[in-house]
Amino acid sequence: MPFEGQRMLPAAKSMKQFEAMIEGPYTYGVMLETHIAQLQSMMDEARRYDKKILLHADLVQGLKNDEYAAEYLCQHIRPAGLISTRASVIQKAKQKGITAIQRVFLLDTHALEKSYLLLAKTQPDYIEVLPGVIPHIIAEVSVRTGIPIIAGD
Repeated sequence: MPFEGQRMLPAAKSMKQFEAMIEGPYTYGVMLETHIAQLQSMMDEARRYDKKILLHADLVQGLKNDEYAAEYLCQHIRPAGLISTRASVIQKAKQKGITAIQRVFLLDTHALEKSYLLLAKTQPDYIEVLPGVIPHIIAEVSVRTGIPIIAGD
């Protein structure tokens, strides 16, 4: 089962939330916003607590969200997974053996159709759909892609 059976992935947007997350009961967690200078120490601290961090690559301040940044994150920071809206980041994560989570926005039918094209190209390990409050659309995406879904808010 994905994420060692965890049905919820706690997410942190600040150092205070990150500290609470790694001291909490969940093995996997999501780091949404951080600064490049904090990354290494955060990942070291998470590993001390035996936590696995899924890092939102697009939200690392001071780091461009492209394949070169993804390569740096995969080789030097080594999170459990990378989350991104960008195809190049997802493809680099997969190439480097890091769990790849494609974030897509279900805003309207046009966005949904564009997402299907993107997902066919990137073939991520997981899809994060936003907003995660439309169960029938999430079910449709799951059936149509065959890729496990993470619903976010």
